[in-house]
Amino acid sequence: MAREKIKIRKIDNATARQVTFSKRRRGLFKKAEELAILCDADVGLVIFSSTGKLFEYANTSMKEIIERHSNHSKVQRKPEEPSLELHLENSDCARLNRQILETNQKLSQLRGEELKGLTLEELQMLEKTLETGLSRVLQKKGGQIMDEINGLQNKGMQLMEENARLRRQLLEISTGGNQAATDPESILYEEGHSSDSITNCVNSITPPEYEDSSDTSLKLGLPF
Repeated sequence: MAREKIKIRKIDNATARQVTFSKRRRGLFKKAEELAILCDADVGLVIFSSTGKLFEYANTSMKEIIERHSNHSKVQRKPEEPSLELHLENSDCARLNRQILETNQKLSQLRGEELKGLTLEELQMLEKTLETGLSRVLQKKGGQIMDEINGLQNKGMQLMEENARLRRQLLEISTGGNQAATDPESILYEEGHSSDSITNCVNSITPPEYEDSSDTSLKLGLPF
């Protein structure tokens, strides 16, 4: 006949509870002793009853087992070992820091600093690098200067054209549209002649009669 399973719950009767505690405690100690013997393990078992009484079992020394437990707990509380991703990030940071240091050193050498310890070959390579960079800088500078000169020349031509256009408009307004088309003086202005040349041209086409009359008037004004 099979034994009836006991439901695992607190025993309400104090006497029955104490009897069960004693039986189960002896059985637990026996199992602990068997485990230590069969598996060559260090076993320490501590039990406090409901009344506060201490019961313990240890196949070696309870004090040594407790110390080992404390040391093991301290080791377990240490930070976990960094993961592989963290190792990779640290290695990348270290590599980037080295690259930054090397780049700063090269920049200092290009400025003529930190040249101590360089060999003759390294100095020659540094000189060649500087010469190449200087030629590129001069070439770029010359190109920008020529671009600025061409821009100024184009701007000057535009200003001259705008000035000529405004002069023609002013001349047309002052002389009238039809007269400007037939006036020799306006034609000469459009062709770009100076005011002196225009005056000479006008004097050259003046009728002789005007010259004689002017001479006569001058003669008449003289005293006898």
